[in-house]
Amino acid sequence: MRSDARHSMKVAHMKKIPAVFALLALAVASASAAAQTPAAPNPAAFINSGDNAWMLTSTALVLMMTIPGLALFYGGMVRKKNVLATVIQSFAITCLVSVLWMIVGYSLAFTSGNAFIGGLSRFFLDGMGLDSVNALAPTIPESTYMTFQMTFAIITPALITGAFADRMKFSAMLWFMGLWLLAVYAPIAHMVWGPSGWLGGDGVLDYAGGTVVHINAGVAGLVTALVLGKRVGYGREPMPPHNLVLTMIGASLLWVGWFGFNAGSAVAANDRAGMAMAVTQIATAAAALGWMAVEWMTRRKPTILGICSGAVAGLVAITPAAGFVAPSGALVIGLAAGMVCFFTAVYMKEWLGYDDSLDAFGVHGIGGTLGALLTGVFAVKAIGGTAGALEGNVGQLLIQAKGIAVTVIYDAVVTFILLKLIDFAIGLRVSEEQEREGLDVSLHGEQVL
Repeated sequence: MRSDARHSMKVAHMKKIPAVFALLALAVASASAAAQTPAAPNPAAFINSGDNAWMLTSTALVLMMTIPGLALFYGGMVRKKNVLATVIQSFAITCLVSVLWMIVGYSLAFTSGNAFIGGLSRFFLDGMGLDSVNALAPTIPESTYMTFQMTFAIITPALITGAFADRMKFSAMLWFMGLWLLAVYAPIAHMVWGPSGWLGGDGVLDYAGGTVVHINAGVAGLVTALVLGKRVGYGREPMPPHNLVLTMIGASLLWVGWFGFNAGSAVAANDRAGMAMAVTQIATAAAALGWMAVEWMTRRKPTILGICSGAVAGLVAITPAAGFVAPSGALVIGLAAGMVCFFTAVYMKEWLGYDDSLDAFGVHGIGGTLGALLTGVFAVKAIGGTAGALEGNVGQLLIQAKGIAVTVIYDAVVTFILLKLIDFAIGLRVSEEQEREGLDVSLHGEQVL
């Protein structure tokens, strides 16, 4: 019996041996598979330090465009009694938009939602950590991308202030800019640049803000100027710029900062950023010369205000095209912008009778429209992936026109509604007495001596 029992136990142990080997083999196979299967990707592992360094630099350059660039550019063009009231608008808008962008603006513009507006997944920047990335900019931290786009959101409403300089209440201006950012800028930015945005999905080309920034700001400026009415004494009293040195310094800062605006819109330190920088320089110089030449021929003298305005017109016009065109196309776009914007800023507003104080519409609205259309002409497939009319894709012109039309109509309607609501609630315009005294003293209790 004992012998049989030992035999039975031996047989049982022998049966267990294959099972043990099977378990060991399974464990080895599992370990091998685990070693060969990559771990879930960590977004931070894909961050490129070179791209991030360039985007941090670009962000600082674009912020410099508003403060001090735009503030000085506009501040030098107004009368001395309104210079402080003008520069504080750019500074205050920078502060206001920064906070609103953090709270909800970025989320509405650059997170997934629908074809017209983003969602609230980044409300108060909730969930944004060190390892967060946005799919639109996968090689840089989302915090860098968010701040870069914040600087665009800052300068766009700041550009509008040039159209109504000298006559709007400071309180009304703050309410208008905050509401306009959320009701106009964020939806247009999402439609053109955001995830699943309607216009971008339909093929509208806007590399750095022809529609989103310049047409948007220019049209809003025109509507605001029309709703507010003309300045006291406009057309009867001289209103010369008080300090064109400030304007030249501001224009120069805008020019340098625009490299962050356009080359930074590559969202990487790559070959496309280099081409965007090159065409920006070429178009700007060509536009400045074009404006100066036309002014010289029609008014017999070239002016510093003219050449600075021409440079800004070139910067505006090349913005939508910067990542899509070659240097030869940039040269034509720049020359066209300088000459066309001279006539719209100098003559068109006189013919039509509106008071666009510092030519926000004449330069940004018209220049942005011209640039957006010419992008559809000169786009090079080898550079931006889309051919323009010169390469046989005539349909791109219609797509560009659609983007312009949607931006103009939506912007004009919503801007008008916002202005009327604010006017009803608190009033838009300063009194005639305050306007004659100057907004520096009447609104801010300060003055330049």
